[in-house]
Amino acid sequence: PEITKDSVYPVDAKEELLDECESIWKQMEECQSKLMHLGTETLLKSDAKLSLLMTRLKALTAEYNQWQKRSPELISTNQDVLLALGKEELQKVKNDLEMVLSTVQLKNKQLEEELKREQQWHEEQEQILDTLNGIEEETKTQVEQLSEQRVFHELQSKMLKLKIYKEELLDALGEFLEEHFPLPEKGGSAKKKVRFSYCFVHFINLILLVFQILINKSMTTPHEPYVTISDSFWPPYIELLLRYGIALRHPEDPNRIRLEAFH
Repeated sequence: PEITKDSVYPVDAKEELLDECESIWKQMEECQSKLMHLGTETLLKSDAKLSLLMTRLKALTAEYNQWQKRSPELISTNQDVLLALGKEELQKVKNDLEMVLSTVQLKNKQLEEELKREQQWHEEQEQILDTLNGIEEETKTQVEQLSEQRVFHELQSKMLKLKIYKEELLDALGEFLEEHFPLPEKGGSAKKKVRFSYCFVHFINLILLVFQILINKSMTTPHEPYVTISDSFWPPYIELLLRYGIALRHPEDPNRIRLEAFH
C-alpha cells in the first residue's frame, strides 16, 4: 500500500508502545548505575587507570558475548504498532531514496553538460590544430620559396661582383701589357688604351709565332739553329724570351738567336 504521512497510530497501541519504552529505559538506567558504581570502586585501587581499562574491556567482552547469544526481539507484538512502524520506516527509506535519486539525476545532468563542454572544447582544439597545421605548411612553402629566391639573388649578386672584378682585372692586365709589352706602332706613336682581350691575344700569338719559328729551325737544321731577327719580331717580345732563358743570342752576332737546348 502507498505510504502517506497522514498515517495515524491506534491509541491503545501507542500507549502500549510507550509503556514498553519506559520499561526498557528503566532497565538501561539500572545498568548504567551499576556500571558507574563498579567504575568508582575500581578507581579506589592502586593502579586506577589500568584497572579501569581492564574493567571496560571485561564489560565490552561480556556485552559482546551477550549480543552474540541474543536473538532479535520484537519491540512489540501488537500488529497495529508493527504496521505503523513499518510504514514509517518505509517512508523514511522512500524519502532517502528519492533524495539519492534526485542527487544522482542532478549529478548526471551536470556530467552531461560537462561532457558537452569537453566535446565542444575538443572540437575547437581540433579546428585550431588543423588551422595551425595549414599555417605551418604555408609557412614552410613560403620559407622554401624565399630561401630559393634568396639563394638565386645571392648567386646573381656574386656573379655580378665576379663580372665586375673580372672587368677590373682585364683592364688592369691590359694596362700592364700595354705599358710593358705594347704592340708595334709605326713612327713610335703612342696608342690609346686598349682592352686586355685584344692586347693579350696578339701578345700570345706573336710569342707563339717566334717560339714556333725557333723550334722549327732547331728541328730542321739542328747544326744551325740560329734565326736572324727581322723587323717582324717586336723587340720587347725578343727580350722577354731572352730574359727568361727561352732563347739565346749568337755569341758573335747579336741579331741572331736560337732556342735553348732544354734536353
